[in-house]
Amino acid sequence: MALLSWLSRLRSCSCSSSKCLFNLRSSSYSQSFCRTQLNAPTVNGYGFHSQSQQTKTSFFSWSSSMLPLALAVSAGSLALQPLSSPSLCDASNIEAQGVSFGGKDSTEYVVKGSHKEVPEELIEELKAICQDDLTLDYDERYIHGKPQNSFHKAVNIPDVVVFPRSEEEVSEIVKICDKHKVPIVPYGGATSIEGHTLSPNGGVCIDMSLMKRIKALHVEDMDVIVEPGIGWMELNEYLEPYGLFFPLDPGPGATIGGMCATRCSGSLAVRYGTMRDNVINLKVVLANGDIVKTASRARKSAAGYDLTRLVIGSEGTLGVITEVTLRLQKIPQHSVVAMCNFPSIKDAADVAIATMLSGIQVSRVELMDEVQVRAINNANGKNLPETPTLLFEFIGTEASSREQTLIVQKIVSEHNGSDFVFAEDPEAKKELWKIRKEALWACFAMEPNFEAMITDVCVPLSHLAELISKSKQKLDASPLVCMVIAHAGDGNFHTVILFDPDQEEQRKEAERLNHFMVHTALAMEGTCTGEHGVGTGKMKYLEQELGVENLKTMKRIKAVLDPNNIMNPGKLIPPHVCF
Repeated sequence: MALLSWLSRLRSCSCSSSKCLFNLRSSSYSQSFCRTQLNAPTVNGYGFHSQSQQTKTSFFSWSSSMLPLALAVSAGSLALQPLSSPSLCDASNIEAQGVSFGGKDSTEYVVKGSHKEVPEELIEELKAICQDDLTLDYDERYIHGKPQNSFHKAVNIPDVVVFPRSEEEVSEIVKICDKHKVPIVPYGGATSIEGHTLSPNGGVCIDMSLMKRIKALHVEDMDVIVEPGIGWMELNEYLEPYGLFFPLDPGPGATIGGMCATRCSGSLAVRYGTMRDNVINLKVVLANGDIVKTASRARKSAAGYDLTRLVIGSEGTLGVITEVTLRLQKIPQHSVVAMCNFPSIKDAADVAIATMLSGIQVSRVELMDEVQVRAINNANGKNLPETPTLLFEFIGTEASSREQTLIVQKIVSEHNGSDFVFAEDPEAKKELWKIRKEALWACFAMEPNFEAMITDVCVPLSHLAELISKSKQKLDASPLVCMVIAHAGDGNFHTVILFDPDQEEQRKEAERLNHFMVHTALAMEGTCTGEHGVGTGKMKYLEQELGVENLKTMKRIKAVLDPNNIMNPGKLIPPHVCF
């Protein structure tokens, strides 16, 4: 009986294989579980060009319990054989398979893709849903296809941009795209810097900017339900009269939906955690149009898989976020902002580590090197000492904030620190923090026509001083202008590397510095990205950081939730990973 059942399942699988194979041939966007290698060049399911050699057609399905050997002996309608070629996960086979972007150690930055004209039928269906909230204008599509603050580019731009006003509209849009197997790229505040919103395969860009309502505020529960298009700064303006605030502070312009998608944080993460720690639940439209709520509104729950954390950081590859319930905090009763200088960046990093080990619950510890301070002086007419600088914020009662300030002042004096100043007046505090908040724009002002490669490594705190010191030696020896800005309290630091986009040698030099810092961080059990996310820019480092089995697991999850691979294809999961 077992054998008969086995053969029955085998015949069923074999009979469906030709249909699956047809689907693969008919759509370059579809990621089927059937893999074929044809005489002509093909495009893989993630939109990257690959050249295949002439082989026999092969079929593979992870969801079936049938092994390739079983398929080979089947009397099915299609002659099938097990794959004999090496795995795409094998580093030695990447070039042979023609993977052109995002594989291990790739230095490409223009994201290649496969463009297929969107059907006129799809455009008409989208117009019926969105009415006037849709554009085919080239300039608008170009803006949505080129991130504002990123040097990453793609060969294609979206074919159409839609601006849904409700969760129901998002669901209908996604259903239509899934039916036509057309790629979707969710779009928030456009502040991401790793190519998250590129459209290498064209398709539909879903701009969430019209979905920015605050749906419910529960003051006593200290939570709020919002739509994804609202910015964190707008939200905090709304919350201030209630004595509450949302504690994550990435770049100005970032929206809550995008912040969830990239699992961002900011300068306050050392005290309040990252996005994953401050989201209670989500509502998400999956690739088939289903709307899923990931959890209840309870502050904690042990019920089922943690779907909330699965979606946070998925970068639009699993679904489109349409609602977010956020954990809020009370606005601190009192705060003190302090600033001090150091002869070397290692001394500054050592103080950040010593401060954390002292047990003081600082809310911010930010580090800038002397080049960054010089950029701030030039851009804002300041006269700050151009040396490595630390900025602190202490919160609590008036007495506790002052006590923390004095303890840190003593730590600073023990590590060659000088010029320790602090402020309690609101305007004076705002002026000190303005120095840090405008740091990135000050960097761009140094070379207005240059682009910036921004690193985002993060290491266990005990390795921070060593990593920054090693990196600083390389940066200072480089002919490029390079600045260091760090969230020193949690081991995360950024380097802004300015380069002329028209000079290939400068881009390669920036990439070399980036590679050095990432590989050094990974050797210290760190990560290639502490808060910016993966997008297209960091895919090449994921196998070294996470391992192939981790990436295979992610790809299996993606394949189940998005079988047609329409959700932000070509992002997050490296193209050389197979299962």
